[in-house]
Amino acid sequence: MQAVRSILVALDPAHPHSRALTRAKLIARATGARMHLLMCDKKQEHDALLSLLSSQLHDDGYDNVTHEQVWHGSLHDSIIQVQQAEGCELVIKEHRPDNPLKRALLTPDDWKLLRQCPSAVLMVKSEKPWSGGVILAAVDVGNQDEDHRRLHASILEHGQAIASLAKGELHVICAHPSPMLSASDPVYQLSETIDRRYREASRAFQAEFKIGEDQLHVAEGPADVLIPYTEKKYAAVVTVMGTVARSGISGALIGNTSEVVLDALEGDVLVLKSDEAIAHLAELARG
Repeated sequence: MQAVRSILVALDPAHPHSRALTRAKLIARATGARMHLLMCDKKQEHDALLSLLSSQLHDDGYDNVTHEQVWHGSLHDSIIQVQQAEGCELVIKEHRPDNPLKRALLTPDDWKLLRQCPSAVLMVKSEKPWSGGVILAAVDVGNQDEDHRRLHASILEHGQAIASLAKGELHVICAHPSPMLSASDPVYQLSETIDRRYREASRAFQAEFKIGEDQLHVAEGPADVLIPYTEKKYAAVVTVMGTVARSGISGALIGNTSEVVLDALEGDVLVLKSDEAIAHLAELARG
């Protein structure tokens, strides 16, 4: 989180004094990052409002604030183009669930933003303060390739940084598959041996990030079910997740898990990407 030098705050024309701006102020205060306020609207002029918000932020002690209004065909494309132009490492946007029927027919803009944005994205869902809350980091230690190891480290580093910022506690959830008698590896034929392997794979980051046994939750089942369950159980205020670029899939699609849980989670959601995914998506954005 300390590496964040520039934050893009995507404001909602209908709710300009948004939760996203509240979270951006908290992070900017801790990191000294610049805030770039963005209004994406092709119908109405918002320059006076943006100037007022910038002035208020300056009066509150935020010296490095800029703003603009743009429209590049769609909400997610507008945000991504400005993110690239401004070099922002973090995009913060308030998430409002789409109508289920609309979501069934059209891919939501927020899903497209999570898939295509070449930076970390914080989706703000709650007004609940982060202070003293539980921060939940979701990792998949079943994947131990270099990209996933670096991504796991980034997820835990961000989770720990937010926990430190909020004076909260970091918890880690790791979902593992159900046993399959037909599995070629005997380890994956019994729940006990699968659980043991995943816990052993967690030891290194447990030691590095000082995560106690009561803060590590290794459980059997689909991640898109276990992550929301664990979030509600511990009343987590932020859930940190990640995605790795998948070769052969145009756009380095994010796994379905982040999209499915976005509406299922009650707190804020921070989605990180691997270096490979960021480089690939940045290339697509430039093209």
